[in-house]
Amino acid sequence: MTDREKSTSFGQAASAYESGRPGYPAEAVAWMLEPVREPGRALRVADVGAGTGKLTRAIVELGADVVAVDPDADMLATLRQNTRGVPTFVGRAEKLPLPDSGLDAVVMGQAWHWVDVEAASLETARVLRSGGVLGLIWNIRDDRVDWVRRLTAAMGGSNAEVLLATTGPRVVEPFGELEHREWHGERRITLPQLRDLVVSRSDIITASREKRARIDAAVDGVVASLPDLADGGSTALPYVTHAFRVRRP
Repeated sequence: MTDREKSTSFGQAASAYESGRPGYPAEAVAWMLEPVREPGRALRVADVGAGTGKLTRAIVELGADVVAVDPDADMLATLRQNTRGVPTFVGRAEKLPLPDSGLDAVVMGQAWHWVDVEAASLETARVLRSGGVLGLIWNIRDDRVDWVRRLTAAMGGSNAEVLLATTGPRVVEPFGELEHREWHGERRITLPQLRDLVVSRSDIITASREKRARIDAAVDGVVASLPDLADGGSTALPYVTHAFRVRRP
């Protein structure tokens, strides 16, 4: 299965994605948008690869006018259930259903690692006004914690995790160099949410029955070492949030 096919597989697990994935720190989202924020003026923002609306909601809370774009209609249906009043469009970063120069910012959460960098850079630049911002953000589990490292080993590393641990994201002209900042935090997570986190990953959504059984067994071994999850309890799952921004000339 190609990466493009995997990138449109999430709708099969939209409810698990909404339950298992963390939201984004408000400080990180505000930092991405800071270069174009002006007192008394609502920003015009497109959340591309919006999924179930995790990042969309954080942008709405900052008072921006947001449209949500995603290649998967099922993900957008879940977004509409959880985020009322946000216009949604089926599309992808390489071909946006948006007019030229109409936006202050384009943001993408857990998504830029799926795109064709050259085509997506040109297309996002097309829809941004002069001086507009492209913001990219990822939540990555903090593998410095032993049980989290074992969970990652059980599930296998994702494309995003490999990207952030190696070269980092790349953009091309007309954009220049990306600025980068990190935030450290944690999310309290229950056993059902942990299970949903596992099954919301594209490699697992698209896995064979045999591979899925092996992953489930390995995850069970990690869960067995987490007594706080027993009887409806929760445990802290630490994350590192990586945010990047760059302005359109």
